[in-house]
Amino acid sequence: MSVHTKPTSRDAALEAHFGASIGQLYAEASADTAAPALVRALELRSFLALAEEQVARVRDRVHSATSADRDVDELCSTDLRMDAQWMEAALSARNEYASALAELLRTIPSPAADPSRPAQFAQPKLTARTAPTPASRLGAVRARQP
Repeated sequence: MSVHTKPTSRDAALEAHFGASIGQLYAEASADTAAPALVRALELRSFLALAEEQVARVRDRVHSATSADRDVDELCSTDLRMDAQWMEAALSARNEYASALAELLRTIPSPAADPSRPAQFAQPKLTARTAPTPASRLGAVRARQP
């Protein structure tokens, strides 16, 4: 199964952000005119899909080894310890990819945003002040001296 068709835990967030299904997003990303942010997001999604598959495989292996119908004499602490290490590595990778994807989606503008409309920035307000008196200037200078 291709990572393009493998579901991930972050597909809904990607679809909501870009306004299209995962399949449509991969088709769009294969075009030469695809936005770099979309290509990067789908690349992270592909890595996430692989990491989540690894987590599921280790989980299934542990469940199989410890199922109620298995003979207790078949349990091997070395195998279970290795599976715990694999699970830790797979979960770490999965969490890193999910965090990177979430951060990317948080920082890139939504394609639904109107690019023809310039960004609105808060304008600083200018206020008029009177010139400081000579006495207050001296106090300010003295306050800055060590």
